Amino acid sequence: MTSCLSPNNEKSYEQKTAWVYLINLGFYFIPLFFMDGQWLKITLALALLIPFVIGYFWAYNNSTEHAYKPILFMLIIAIAAGWLTSGAISLFSFCCFFIGFFYSLRTAILSFIGISILLLTINLWVGYSGYYFTFYGMGICLGVGVFGVIERKRQQIKRQQQQSNDEITQLATSLERERIARDLHDVMGHHLASIALKAELADKLISAGKTEQAQLQINQVSQITRDCLSQIRHTVTDYKHQGISQTTHTLSQMLRDKSIAVTIEGQWPKLNNLAESQLCLMLTELVNNTLKHSKTDHCKVAIQTIDNQLQLQYIENTSIKALTEGNGLKGIRERAALLHADVQYQFSPQFIVTITLPLTEPT
Repeated sequence: MTSCLSPNNEKSYEQKTAWVYLINLGFYFIPLFFMDGQWLKITLALALLIPFVIGYFWAYNNSTEHAYKPILFMLIIAIAAGWLTSGAISLFSFCCFFIGFFYSLRTAILSFIGISILLLTINLWVGYSGYYFTFYGMGICLGVGVFGVIERKRQQIKRQQQQSNDEITQLATSLERERIARDLHDVMGHHLASIALKAELADKLISAGKTEQAQLQINQVSQITRDCLSQIRHTVTDYKHQGISQTTHTLSQMLRDKSIAVTIEGQWPKLNNLAESQLCLMLTELVNNTLKHSKTDHCKVAIQTIDNQLQLQYIENTSIKALTEGNGLKGIRERAALLHADVQYQFSPQFIVTITLPLTEPT
């Protein structure tokens, strides 16, 4: 289950814009400017923003199963703020957004009715003039709640598109395996049949005492064998440049099987056999570390060529406090050193491993 506002291709961008959405809290401050001399209320109202923002990011990064916890937390703070300032309407609107985003339309409608009753109760109890607090609050909450529903639908479409892309990738992989099997059959089938026939003929010739003719058949078997090995090497060499791409897709599927969304950006350049094999092993180790130790729900593999250097970034959309290099990460550094590559780590706001590899042969 993905967290709130986390489409497969935009998670890092959405995380950065999480702060932008808080600009809507500006409506919370407006009534405070007109509360002349009510410093206690103003102080309490401002103090409530701290836990509310914590609850906001708690909800922003939560899953559907547990979203009710931060939403209830935010709702309690909004109710408390409602006794202090009419600007609390903006806090209720955030609650409505997350309800619309995480839950079904029926649940969202029932929740909206409940919040409307809360607004009316606060309006009557506090004595706000007219029913401005109630009706204006209902309008704002309804609009923002609808936006939450729309956002949920948008992300559902994106997940469906990602699933469709994954299925296409799997189909392409299956077809590629069939092609490899067919090519190997074509290369080896005829040669092995010829070897079997000539070996059988040589055996009969030896039994008949025709050793020179038998020797000729044996020499032909030797030549056919060398030709077969040469064609197999040529065929395998043609496949090798696909090895890193296939490994990338295989590792991506391992992550997706564990409900971790994956984005692959860029294309692998042509690499020599050593670089390709070592990068495959380094990627495998990074994915294993993610599966064993990380709490991320989205990983990105970004590949780009800059100034004749390959830059590979492995990004988890979660931060870490510290990094302990075990055998796996030490192995990555050792493999990088073998390729004259550089490895850098970034811990926050996302965990990023950057491997920079020169594409020219070292002198």
